[in-house]
Amino acid sequence: MAARRGDRCPPDALLNRFHAERARKERRWQLLFTQYTVNPLQPVHMVSRKPMSRHENIQEPIDDEFLKLLHRAAVVPREKYSEPQTESQVIGWHTKPLVPFDRSDTRFYFPRHTTEITIHGYPAPREPKFKDQEESYT
Repeated sequence: MAARRGDRCPPDALLNRFHAERARKERRWQLLFTQYTVNPLQPVHMVSRKPMSRHENIQEPIDDEFLKLLHRAAVVPREKYSEPQTESQVIGWHTKPLVPFDRSDTRFYFPRHTTEITIHGYPAPREPKFKDQEESYT
């Protein structure tokens, strides 16, 4: 049987109650940030100043904490951290060879050998196609 009109909520009130409950649950986990800084992981693009601008030619004191953040952002990860932070950094993290490199040891050193075939730009003897070209080769 159908419910009476007084027992049911209008659709807008039901939807409003749903949104209010969801907002209440989301507010429990929100954090309020009041102190903002530069993201040290993003590169900073400097824009040159306008020479005729009055408000940009005012000298301001330098913030040491901001400079430290900028310098730390420019440092390569191998100098920042003692161990790789991601799986992609694992590849190429350790660049020092395990065995000292010795050019006289033929087990690990394979120099390139040049032959007549591998010399780049080696002039191969050619026969001229036309009689007029014979003079240029001789």
